[in-house]
Amino acid sequence: MPSNRIAGTVVLDIGKTNAKLTLIDAAGKTLAEARTPNTVRRIGLYPHHDTERLWSWMLGQLREMAVLADIRAIVPVTHGATAALVDDAGLVLPVLDYEHVPGDATDAARYDALRPSFDESGSPRLPAGLNLGRQIEWLQASFPAEFARATHLLMYPQYWAWRLCGVAASEVTSLGCHTDLWQPGEGAWSSLVEGQGWQRLFPPRHDAWARLGTLRPELVADTGLPADCEIVCGIHDSNASLLRHLLTRQQSGPCTVLSTGTWVIAAALGSVTKPLVEAQDMLANCDVFGDAVPCMRFMGGREFAAIAGTQPAAFVAADVERLIARRTMALPCFAETGGPFAGRIGRVDGAVPETDAERAALATLYVVLMADYCLSSLGASGRVVVEGAFTANPWFGPLLAGLSDGREVTVSDDSSGTTCGAWLLDGWGRQAESVATVVVAWAPAGGRDYRDAWRAAAEAA
Repeated sequence: MPSNRIAGTVVLDIGKTNAKLTLIDAAGKTLAEARTPNTVRRIGLYPHHDTERLWSWMLGQLREMAVLADIRAIVPVTHGATAALVDDAGLVLPVLDYEHVPGDATDAARYDALRPSFDESGSPRLPAGLNLGRQIEWLQASFPAEFARATHLLMYPQYWAWRLCGVAASEVTSLGCHTDLWQPGEGAWSSLVEGQGWQRLFPPRHDAWARLGTLRPELVADTGLPADCEIVCGIHDSNASLLRHLLTRQQSGPCTVLSTGTWVIAAALGSVTKPLVEAQDMLANCDVFGDAVPCMRFMGGREFAAIAGTQPAAFVAADVERLIARRTMALPCFAETGGPFAGRIGRVDGAVPETDAERAALATLYVVLMADYCLSSLGASGRVVVEGAFTANPWFGPLLAGLSDGREVTVSDDSSGTTCGAWLLDGWGRQAESVATVVVAWAPAGGRDYRDAWRAAAEAA
């Protein structure tokens, strides 16, 4: 490659709803970006991720990006609660979708007898396959021959790293993400892993920023990427969003990062004053250093779309004020999995929204109230940093700030904190410039009374 070409890093970001490839230069500037839906196939043994479609799409995009820059590294970032069972030839079973309920009531009871306590794992009992251990145990019980063929159980970021470079690795942010597999407080396998003898399946642990190897030779020939392009171990997506704040916490003090997308995850960095409550979908995730981070979450992006529609309309302050004055409330929850009100059926109380703008305003009020509820339940102190998809909603940050006296809310001008975090992994040790702006709080008339009434109705349902 000519020496004067721009050096670049590619971030592979596989979210639950969409997958994205981003080419970034050494200064953190985005040079190119491509997106595609992350589809689930509902044929075959069970609902599973369409890994082959993602793979073909990724290789095609890498061919195009190879023309634009001298790509020095690829960093995989993915959603949690997902893993791949592989042998030397590839997958031995399709990658199970965590929204699928694995098995029946008998399977669930069997797993409940095996899983570790909340005190041990920091993992609340979650629906469907959101506890990864439940998926693994069900696959072992249901497909014993295929399971026995597996040589590795790879967390999802490391599955993509393995496909790219051939080196199998494990990494703590995915292991410690409500899996039932890990003890965040001890930095060790849980009693479930030890009792089932699964240790043999997990390859050696590496730091998220570790270079695992270079691109497979056949992929070099296929994509035109440099033969010495390195593959970074990778990270769980909400932990990628947390990374820049984790690295600057000593200077900036306690804060809570709201990673927003399909999931809204409140991750409290030194800012929790209340104990974790399993029944409220609180959990202890692991940060990139393996330390436990108190978190609480709900499926905010999914719920927003359920209320506002997939193409939400623009709205103005008057739309919000009318909803508050009429006491029109969206009460949880509007997703089938996760959150402090999991299992309840969402509903709208009061006068039904009359326009698309009012529906979008109601959806915004709902996700703001849910985020505020999570912050209050955690006892989070210090500033709140909004990362991800909700940074594009100009009302989210001001309303969140206005619901509480003295709450400082900053909103990143980077709509994908995961991309920035992955870029930091490639240049481990460097610092990202702060791109967060303090928002001006907006407390519409009657807003706090509306919040209190919403909380009372939500908790009473």
